[in-house]
Order: sequence, then structure tokens, then C-alpha cells
Amino acid sequence: MLAKLSETLPAGSGFLYEPKWDGFRAIVYRGKAGEVYIQSRDSRPLDRYFPELRDELATALPDRCVVDGEIVIVTKQGLDFDLLQLRLHPAASRVAKLAEATPSSFVAFDLLAAGGKDLRSKPQRERRELLEKLLDGVEPPVHVTPMTRDVKVAAEWLSRFEGAGLDGVIAKPEDGIYAPGKRAMLKIKHARTAECVVAGFRWHKDGKDERVGSLLLGLFDEGKQLQHVGVTSAFSMAARKELVEELAPLRKGAMNDHPWKEWAQAGGESQRMPGAQSRWSAGKDLSWEPLRIERVCEVKYDHMQGDRFRHAAIFLRWRPDKLPKDCTYDQLEVVAPYELQKIFKGR
Repeated sequence: MLAKLSETLPAGSGFLYEPKWDGFRAIVYRGKAGEVYIQSRDSRPLDRYFPELRDELATALPDRCVVDGEIVIVTKQGLDFDLLQLRLHPAASRVAKLAEATPSSFVAFDLLAAGGKDLRSKPQRERRELLEKLLDGVEPPVHVTPMTRDVKVAAEWLSRFEGAGLDGVIAKPEDGIYAPGKRAMLKIKHARTAECVVAGFRWHKDGKDERVGSLLLGLFDEGKQLQHVGVTSAFSMAARKELVEELAPLRKGAMNDHPWKEWAQAGGESQRMPGAQSRWSAGKDLSWEPLRIERVCEVKYDHMQGDRFRHAAIFLRWRPDKLPKDCTYDQLEVVAPYELQKIFKGR
């Protein structure tokens, strides 16, 4: 079950508020005789990357249950997402070394099954109560996320937890069922962010073939078409050089099945083509290089103008735990143009 971005906490009763953890979303299946399977949100196995959690989860969870939660790594400075990303390494020896040096934890926040019984049709408040009973007395590195019904407490969390590296607050309708693939919850974050497909790039004006100037970002619309939503370009010169090497494998055969192939062949005639000239471009070279649709990054943005970012977005990090197909417009906060509605209500 997914969440939709909101700028403010929802008012009124009927919500359960939880901290938003900055980690890898994971569902844990606990079978019989200590069997444990850890699965990512996109159904990939995570067991090999977090071997230190297997025995802990086998001990903490009863037989025949399914728990939804987040894998995090806690340091003295707070949560560290970069350390999580280092775990996605092909060498088991490297993973084992990292598991010992920077062990991970699992934070449970929903119960999907218990005693072999599917609980997804139960309301959120009931699933929360059952989760608390199931994991009563659980010990680190397995935890149950804090929860409150008091919006004032949630607002305090929103400001206080930021220094600990948490991502914000999640608001869950207490009557809501568990709806896989649906954005049935609200996430209130410290800044507007979006997870975007990296579909191409432009060379830097002072170093073609040596430095990347900007990354071209895309989001899928309701018709599953990848739309160009803007760019992110605030990189150091060192990072621009590193991006050339990092993106090189994605350039091979990129245009063959690229969703913007038609725009590229339009040669600037289409205003929807990435890099199309506009009255603001002042004749700049806005040609671009395609990339295979495989990489996702998280960016911070101020607001939308139509269906694009108003200004260049700020690159935050790569998201190897996210699938390009999940980068859709419905993750964005939609603010109704209230003043315009009042002015043109008769039109």
C-alpha cells in the first residue's frame, strides 16, 4: 500500500499518525519452523542483503504471519539511507562485512496476516491493535513504530523528528483496509519531493563527453506515457565527471525503444520534446542524450507549473529500491487553484 504526498497534516479525527521512516520498504513472511522471507516493495528478495535480520525476525515473529515495515540503519547522527544503499552489493562477503559493521533494524507498522489468516480487509485500527499484541515485548533490532491519534503530537513529530533523519509523518485512515498498489495513505514530508525516471541527460556547456550538465526527468501519466517534467542540474564538477561513467552503460541501445524516440526524431518541431527551443532558451544548445529507462532518482522541487516542475529540481539521491514504472504523477501533491476557481466560477 502506497502513500500520496500532502503539504499539511489532515485535520479532524479518523487518522492514525506514524513517523515516516527513511529506509527500504519491506514485507516479512514468517512461515513454520523459523522460515523467514524478506521481500521488497517490488517483490524482490532482500534476505541476502540483510542476513543479520533473518534470525532476529525468526525469533521476534510468530509462525504464519506477514508484517509490513521498513528496514533502516540507525547511527549516532540518525537514520542513514546511504548505508542502506551500500548493502545492495553482489558480493556476499562485502554484505556480511557491512552487516557486522552497520547492522540494520526492522520497524513494523502494519500486520497483513496472523495465524495464517489474511487481515488485509480489516480496518487499519484493528490491524494496528493486532500488531501491538503480536509484537508485545519485542526487542531490538525489531521495533513497532510509534503511533498517535493526536494531530498536535503528529505536528510535533513533523518538526522534531527531522533532525533524526526521519522523512516526515504518515497519516492512515483508521477505517481503511490494506489496499496493495493504491495510494491510500498520506505522507507529509519536510519538503516536496518526487521520485522520477532518469530518461536522458545533456552535456555540460564546458565539457561535452567529459561532464554531464543535467539529468532529464520523467513521470508516467494515467495513460502510462512517460512525460518530461523537468531537469536536475545542481552537481559539482567532480560529480558531473562521475556521472559520465555511471550513466555510460545506460546509453547503449537507449533510443531503440525509448518512449521519447518520436520527439527526438521531430527535431525540435514539438514543444513537448525534451530540449525543444522556447522563447526562454535564447538559442542555447538543448540537445540531449537518451538513457534506457532503468534508473530512478529522488528530487526536491518547489512547485508544479502545469504538469512540469516550475524550476530545476534539486537532486537528492538515487533510488535503487524503486521501479521506473512506479514513478507516476499521482505521487505528487495536487493543490486546487482555489482563487482561480472563485474568479472563474461562472465560466
